[in-house]
Amino acid sequence: MAQFKAHSVLPGFNLALGYTLLYLSLIVLVPLSALFFKTATLGWGGFMEVASSERVLAALRVTFVTSFAAAVTNAVFGLVVAWVLVRYRFPGKKLVDAFVDLPFALPTAVAGITLATLYAPNGWLGQYFAAHDIKVAYTPLGIVVALTFIGLPFVVRTVQPVLADVEAEVEEAAASLGAGRWDVFRRIIFPAIYPALLTGFALAFARAIGEYGSVIFIAGNMPYISEIAPLLIVAKLEQYDYAGATAIAVLMLLISFALLLGINALQWWSSRKGAR
Repeated sequence: MAQFKAHSVLPGFNLALGYTLLYLSLIVLVPLSALFFKTATLGWGGFMEVASSERVLAALRVTFVTSFAAAVTNAVFGLVVAWVLVRYRFPGKKLVDAFVDLPFALPTAVAGITLATLYAPNGWLGQYFAAHDIKVAYTPLGIVVALTFIGLPFVVRTVQPVLADVEAEVEEAAASLGAGRWDVFRRIIFPAIYPALLTGFALAFARAIGEYGSVIFIAGNMPYISEIAPLLIVAKLEQYDYAGATAIAVLMLLISFALLLGINALQWWSSRKGAR
């Protein structure tokens, strides 16, 4: 052990810990502290006035409801995409696999303009929805579409390697013992991929909450209907209401932290239950 430490390519604990704390302070703690300090200039009464205003509450409701809906959609269909990529061979598989990462590479503003063009009432796809009196663009449904687009890779790339590690022999053994397809999935496959699926859901949900570029072009940005909280923050910044903008940001941060903490607690409980 001593010989390993002497020839280790990694830095010592003190140096690594100091670098970690410095990095986290500059990247995370200092900006968050500035956020809270600027909000504190409002006082508790001013903060509550901003946080409880009808427009802010409506924007928060639109943001979190659409983000949750998009994350659930990605959890379901992201699992299907990961399953197809791992379990099947077909022409163009590598191309489809590359397309999954497209939302990572595509600028969010370009994605928003493209989706708004496609799903507008006279767009290539929107015209078919409009024929059935379904309006996608410039509605909360359009926000869900945009958030689903940018969040899908998080679920697929999180579940895909875990699903690839599930041995097919175990499934074949269960099938040989009389287990049906649903029983094999429910008792063998799903418990193995559940932590990764929950992690992908949390990542997609967190990404959707703060999304701005791809949403503003397809949302319509109508107050109380399709206005998201990040847009409201930008609007207050343009009005030089920095304290009001940081107050909304702090409120979003607290709600997001509570939700993600609950998801992580559920994941910890599930892994602990599975280990027993």
